Amino acid sequence: MEFLYTYENMKLEFPLVPPEKAGFVIIGVPFDGTTSFKPGARFGPTLIRHATLNLESYILDYDVDVAELPIADIGDVSVVAGDPRKTANRVKATIEELLSVNGDAVPILLGGEHSQTLGAVEALRPRSYVVFDAHLDLRERYEENPYNHACVARRISELGVREVMFGIRSGTKEEVDFAEENGIAWVHARDYDFDAFVELVEPLPEPIYLSVDVDAFDISMVPSTGTPEAGGLGFWDVIEAVEWMVKNKKIVGFDIMEVAGENLGDITALTAAKLLFHFIGANGK
Repeated sequence: MEFLYTYENMKLEFPLVPPEKAGFVIIGVPFDGTTSFKPGARFGPTLIRHATLNLESYILDYDVDVAELPIADIGDVSVVAGDPRKTANRVKATIEELLSVNGDAVPILLGGEHSQTLGAVEALRPRSYVVFDAHLDLRERYEENPYNHACVARRISELGVREVMFGIRSGTKEEVDFAEENGIAWVHARDYDFDAFVELVEPLPEPIYLSVDVDAFDISMVPSTGTPEAGGLGFWDVIEAVEWMVKNKKIVGFDIMEVAGENLGDITALTAAKLLFHFIGANGK
């Protein structure tokens, strides 16, 4: 089927199914209109898709071949340049269109600025939001824009969604105070371990939206991202958490955001592509 706001772009190489029959539906969001440091997140979806060409579709960890799973790729959302709110509205409309024909599909956003996670959460209406991120993203507004990438968790909290954050190592005093006042739990990257993850996520109400801002990872794995921060998490730290969530919680949506860069084969995109395959593979286990 055709979607109102999406257009054809480079797709994953292996066989894909129509979105009406898919268990997982990939949607690119090539937006970086409020990027505040390093530009290039608009190229994130294309870079991630291209990076998958470097990967075997067979996942050793799970004895699963993701090429045999029901995956659709409906291309990229046509963004509204410089306007995160209008672009998020298009993300929301696209996911709502998808759910109208396939209510069981799990949308997977590839981005692209973290601001666009808001549109997905608005469409899917999860009860909880679990995010790996270097930043709290709880500002009321940044650069006079309440829909800046630095505000996405604040906007999601206003929807009444429970939030838990991991890998945090940057934020303002005002954001820390807001988190404490509103019951938003977060774990500093230097204090992160698997037990702390399970302790906070296990009691969360379902369904859950899972978001990974790639700047949560150690900077050596993600040098091309909008606001890189030293001192991040290891790849298998995040994979272990994803595996646990797939096994124990209902995940209604997933995204990998803030992949930037200008060159094919970028390290950040390779990290994101590996994460993408492991998320899908863990679900197919």
